[in-house]
Amino acid sequence: MNRGRPVSTLVRFAKWQLKNRFQDEMIFNWIHGAKLAVLRGITGATGNIYCGLPEYVDTRFVIDTLKLGDLFVDIGVNVGSYTVPASKVCGVRTIAVEPDPDTARVLRRHIEVNGIGSKVQVVEAAIGANIGTVSFTVGRDTVNRVARSEGTNVRAVVVKTLDDILNGEIPRLIKIDVEGFKRKVFKGAASTLADPRLRAIITKSLDQDVLEILGRCFRQAHYDPDSRLIRHQKTEATHNSLMVR
Repeated sequence: MNRGRPVSTLVRFAKWQLKNRFQDEMIFNWIHGAKLAVLRGITGATGNIYCGLPEYVDTRFVIDTLKLGDLFVDIGVNVGSYTVPASKVCGVRTIAVEPDPDTARVLRRHIEVNGIGSKVQVVEAAIGANIGTVSFTVGRDTVNRVARSEGTNVRAVVVKTLDDILNGEIPRLIKIDVEGFKRKVFKGAASTLADPRLRAIITKSLDQDVLEILGRCFRQAHYDPDSRLIRHQKTEATHNSLMVR
C-alpha cells in the first residue's frame, strides 16, 4: 500500500516513532474507517502503520471475498489484522481464536475502538485434534506458539477442536496461523472441511501432511488483488498459501 507514496510513508513512520515516545497508546486511523490502538513493541500492530496491510494479498482476499451474512474464522488471530477488516470493513461475524491471554487483551482493545463487539466472538484457546491442554510460550509477541519442550517461560492453555467451537456452523473463509500446529488443527476440523459452504482457507506454508488433508477437498491457488481473480499462476509475493474448494 506504500507503492508510489514514499513521502507519506516516511512521514507516517516518523510520526509513529515520535509519538510512541510520549504516548502509551496511539489510536491509528487504518483502512476504510478501521482503527488500531497501537502500543510500543506490539509488532503485529506497528506493521500495519508501516505498511498498511503487511500481508497485502492475503488481507485483500479477505476484504474482497467476504460479504454480509458470512462467517469468518481467524485462528491465531494475534492483534486482529484480519479480524478487524473482516468485521469492521466487511461487516461479517468473526470467530477470533487466540490462545495467548496477553495478545487477546490487545485484540479486545481493537474490537472496542472499532465498535465491533457484537460481531466478534473471541475464543481464548489453542485449536488441536482433541480437547485438552497444552504448554504455550509467553512473551514472544507475534511468534508465541505451542512449546516444543517444557520450560520456565510457558503457560498452560486450553485446547479445543474447531468442529467443537463451531458446533455445526460453517464459515465461508478460514485464516489459520498457528506456528507449526496446522496438521492437528485440521485433524480436529473434519466436519468443517468437508462442508461445501467453506470456500477457502488461508494458511501459512504448506507441508506434505497438511496438503494431504486439504487436498481431498481443496486445491492451491493464487489471488490477484488488482484483477480480483483467483489464478493458478502466482502473480505477487504472498506470506501465506491460499486453498480453494
